[in-house]
Amino acid sequence: MVKMDVNEKEQLLKYTLAKLAEAPQMVKNHLEIGGGVLRYRRAYFRIKKYVDDFLMGEQLGTITKRLIILPGLRGVGKTMIVFQIYDYLKNQKKIDQDRILYFSTDELKAYLGKKILDVTDTFIQEVHKTSPVYLEKEIFIFVDEAHFDANWSETAKILFDQSKKIFMIFTGSSALNLELSVDAARRTTKEIVFPMNFSEYLTLNYEGWFPPKNMAESIRDLIFNGENDAFVENASSKENELTKKILKLGKLIDKEWEDFVCYKGFPFTLNMGQVEAHEKIFSMIDRVIEKDVFSIRSFNTETRNTISRILSFLALQFPGGTSDAKLSERLGVSPTTIRSILDVLEKTHLVFSIKPYGGAGKIIRKPWKYYFLSPSINSAIRFKLGTFDRINKDMFGVLVESMVTSYLIRMKETVGLPSGVFYDSDDGGVDFIIQDAKENVIPIEVGSGKKDKGQVERAIKKYNSKYGVIICECPKIKKVANIIYIPLTTFSFV
Repeated sequence: MVKMDVNEKEQLLKYTLAKLAEAPQMVKNHLEIGGGVLRYRRAYFRIKKYVDDFLMGEQLGTITKRLIILPGLRGVGKTMIVFQIYDYLKNQKKIDQDRILYFSTDELKAYLGKKILDVTDTFIQEVHKTSPVYLEKEIFIFVDEAHFDANWSETAKILFDQSKKIFMIFTGSSALNLELSVDAARRTTKEIVFPMNFSEYLTLNYEGWFPPKNMAESIRDLIFNGENDAFVENASSKENELTKKILKLGKLIDKEWEDFVCYKGFPFTLNMGQVEAHEKIFSMIDRVIEKDVFSIRSFNTETRNTISRILSFLALQFPGGTSDAKLSERLGVSPTTIRSILDVLEKTHLVFSIKPYGGAGKIIRKPWKYYFLSPSINSAIRFKLGTFDRINKDMFGVLVESMVTSYLIRMKETVGLPSGVFYDSDDGGVDFIIQDAKENVIPIEVGSGKKDKGQVERAIKKYNSKYGVIICECPKIKKVANIIYIPLTTFSFV
């Protein structure tokens, strides 16, 4: 810790005590929505297990996961998961309030100009009157917006190594991944938080509703083992279970699904109408630009407008490659600046890119395609620009393609499959080329209307694939010859 005078130490102690005192009410305020309590997402249950294991202590031959990082786009619900874990610790596990510290680095830096280590040292030395090495009881340190402290990963590593009695969660933008030192990375458990899939949307929206057990796994198995009819039959069986469960909701599921695609991809939009949701999502995009982009890289103030114009361009274009040169010419900005901005936008997780497929070791000199992490982001920008029209089939098709792409990327990041996601660079090619663990090629075509199988058949032949996948508005999962058809709504439970 940097040497501080008495006033600074006193200020830090007051801040730390204030955080400990206000946390229960703040957590309560955030978790109680519209008279009810916010329900749980999948990531919560995984982290809850890490907490339970930690509280049981390291048994012979076991190592507990006690340094968790939650990277993800602003607004996906990282803080809410942390608050739910806080609530679980305090109200179910009966952990003393002074043993759970929650604070935001953003606030800490803005008001006190201090670092995470300053607060954690104050918490352990001044509140608990000890050092990490001599801690007798387990303590919990939850740090929000950790990326605002460039040394967060070093602090995490130091605390991790000093004591097995400290459980830590660090949340922040997706740049957290990139700031992890090699030493810290070995100690961390990473839980990337994404926008909701349709399954999570229904689970959070309707009390007591859950998808059939292993629903997502059955769809993944179908996609990656489609040549085996047993996986097709299993996915069909799960889909039948799903249909029955959805019928019990008594809702028009197609309307729910369209709402979800257009504006309900984020937890904070659950109880909002379309206009309010789009306004809130657009505000979130603004905060990503103002806070996260500029915390990753220093741009001059003129670049702020260029970033917004790039996002508008990406939202309004129909899916297609976007070269740096094309954007540079359109916006009157150097290709180097364009490349730099796109790189940072990817680091925030606001957008992601997929490259053209070139086959074994080939480099294809074609532009990358850019997609938003959730179709709700695309539609919010369109709404602001006056071009959002949900009954426009072409526009809705863009949103659907964006949804499928983001799910493929989510699968790659969370379960390691597909091992690669590309687009078919041939004219008239399929929408996506994905690879399994053995780098077998699976062509995928997506559409919000009825899809012709011709493109997939050509791709199967060209890439010597065992089968292809069409995700479209078909009534149910089916396999015809070597093509698997998956309804869009079913796929959105993956």
